[in-house]
Amino acid sequence: MSNLIPGNQKHMTLDDRTYIEDSLNAGLSFKDIARYLCKDPTTISKEVRLHRLDDIQPKRTFHNPHNFCTKRFQCKRTNVCEKIIICDTNCASCIKCNQVCKHFVKEQCNRLDKAPYVCNGCSKAKSRCTVPHKYIYDAKFAQRKYEELRTKSREGVNLSKHDALKMDAIVTPLIIQGQSPYAIVTNHPELNISVKTLYNYIDQGILLSRNIDLKRKPHFKPRKHTKKGIKNRDAFIGRTYADFKSLNPSYFFEMDTVLSAKGSNKCILTFYIPETELFIARLLNRCTEGAVKASIDQMERALGVNDFLTVFKVCLTDRGSEFGSPEQLENGINGMKRMGVYYCDPMRSGQKGGIEEAHTLLRMILPKGTIFTHLTQWDIRKCVDNINSYPREKLQGHTPYELSLKKFGPDILRALQLKYVAPDDVTLTPKLLR
Repeated sequence: MSNLIPGNQKHMTLDDRTYIEDSLNAGLSFKDIARYLCKDPTTISKEVRLHRLDDIQPKRTFHNPHNFCTKRFQCKRTNVCEKIIICDTNCASCIKCNQVCKHFVKEQCNRLDKAPYVCNGCSKAKSRCTVPHKYIYDAKFAQRKYEELRTKSREGVNLSKHDALKMDAIVTPLIIQGQSPYAIVTNHPELNISVKTLYNYIDQGILLSRNIDLKRKPHFKPRKHTKKGIKNRDAFIGRTYADFKSLNPSYFFEMDTVLSAKGSNKCILTFYIPETELFIARLLNRCTEGAVKASIDQMERALGVNDFLTVFKVCLTDRGSEFGSPEQLENGINGMKRMGVYYCDPMRSGQKGGIEEAHTLLRMILPKGTIFTHLTQWDIRKCVDNINSYPREKLQGHTPYELSLKKFGPDILRALQLKYVAPDDVTLTPKLLR
């Protein structure tokens, strides 16, 4: 690409391809299109030739849509194939005409062999053109083809067969001798790969070594990826854990979800207030952004705006997809901002360790593998009351309910549907819900 042409030199977008299509339909040259898009004319030429669409719409001549010969209108030959003796049918109407006729000349258009390489902008393309094999440039088709090529170019292994055999000659004997991939990569820098890459090559079967030949990997179970992260990275702008620490809030709460085992879409939305270790939970029918917002809106209506701001002001949560719309969580039912949302760093659940410890108490009642299909909000409220009435060593033997009662008052706890449970009645086993 020419260095004299301005621009960011990035890949073409759908808008760029739409402009190319409209310009070709208007009959503009590649130079005019390139001048507007700040590209080199050869870039436009390559784009059109690589992403043009085959548009085969042959004319039905002699009831034969497969005849591409330039002489098909005047040809009177019969029995060209010489297989059927008694055949007086015109060969131009036969489906085998182009394959067996020695005088076949394929009809072509010079417009497709040179710029613009497509039928866009041609006045004969739709009505009077008899060329059966046509090319058109369609912006949406070109964009899909480009995205498909971009994806496939990143798939597979960037390794030739010769390089794979050469690598296998070094790696496989050492694996049999009991060496780990880390030791092999460290002692053989000529491999020029990382330890993770070598593990991937072994796992994908590119080398003769297998996972069963490794010393430790057969003992590990595959990791379970149950929670999906937020795909929109703009949600983290100004809401990272570093921003949370720089804010240094005197009062905040932590938020998370507890998922059901396979067989139910329900989940439990949990809240934890570190100052008093108060634990709050709401049962959701679906673990989605809308369900989380609806639950928080319901709590705001129950508490009122002022009491809600007293309890829930700054939120610290993880990067689960159910928390992917921070603007909806931050804005209240009246459209005004009700709280600030901040996200922990990836794979750093310890940054909100308080709610993780509270989940261990919840898992005593609802062990892992429990299906939440038959649970109701009454069951969740019963679990929460027993957890909040359980004394904590960090609170000098007091319970979260007692400290929250002193700090927030009975009206807020009543609005949150929290109740006191006598010490001897506290149960933290699955028997609580039986």
